Amino acid sequence: MYDIKNTAKGLVAHGVSTCAGCGLELIIRHILDVLGENTVIVIPPGCAALFSGYGKETALRIPGFQGNLENTAAIAAGIRAGFEVQGRHDITVLAFAGDGATVDIGIQALSGMFERGERVLYVCYDNEAYMNTGIQGSGSTPFMAATTTTPGGKPSRRKNMLEIAAAHGIPYAASASAAYIDDLKKKVEKAKNTDGPSYLHIHTPCPTGWGFDPALSVSLARAAVQTGAWVLYEIEKGKLKLNSKTTKLKPVSDYLKPQGRFKHLSDKDIQDIQQEIDEYIQVLASRSENQAVI
Repeated sequence: MYDIKNTAKGLVAHGVSTCAGCGLELIIRHILDVLGENTVIVIPPGCAALFSGYGKETALRIPGFQGNLENTAAIAAGIRAGFEVQGRHDITVLAFAGDGATVDIGIQALSGMFERGERVLYVCYDNEAYMNTGIQGSGSTPFMAATTTTPGGKPSRRKNMLEIAAAHGIPYAASASAAYIDDLKKKVEKAKNTDGPSYLHIHTPCPTGWGFDPALSVSLARAAVQTGAWVLYEIEKGKLKLNSKTTKLKPVSDYLKPQGRFKHLSDKDIQDIQQEIDEYIQVLASRSENQAVI
């Protein structure tokens, strides 16, 4: 019998058909553990559609809707408006989309939602490519990462979607990682209680698309943070706060070399990526009001 109070077990099915080692499954369980059953979720086509289900079946025990790739934020905003008319301010409207549906195809609707100030929690689970349709490169694919559409390595830099979101002046935007669950859950709680739009961008390892042993998902996500390839921080009312250390970082090669998508990199390529990370870390540290402890 399901214990609905234990939401980590009660709101997500015990068995779903995600790939072995999928970071997405890990984070959605913990996000719903925080949000609870008084939540409505909007999911576009993509890997997360496995949780929407097929036909009359679903993997979630909360109300939800699966829309199109381009209109997740618009649908969520409409649901929020309906609840506001009814005076239902206690319900969390959660938009849960991948990087392709967020930084590329859905960015117009998302920007509009931010601009209007809709009280929606928007989560981007970033596995850094269109994993559900063949591992094509997205706007969030890192520089020099190999995908089926960039087999020699992506020649351009990734979009910084978190900064794009924050530039709209929304009350709360933060990055998170599948390897740092306590940090993730604190940020979900903050986003849930934000009066206005909130945005979480979560680094979500994909063994299938990145080419690594599924058993290494969490350790690889942790390596991303420990090398500065992924920085944990939050922007609350315009003020930036670091959540992960930016000093004494490990070399980025510790993160890159276990992944098949980076196996073509030369030592010079790795040096270039390291330099880019070092420069970005300096920028964030100069803007931050604190020194991180993670």
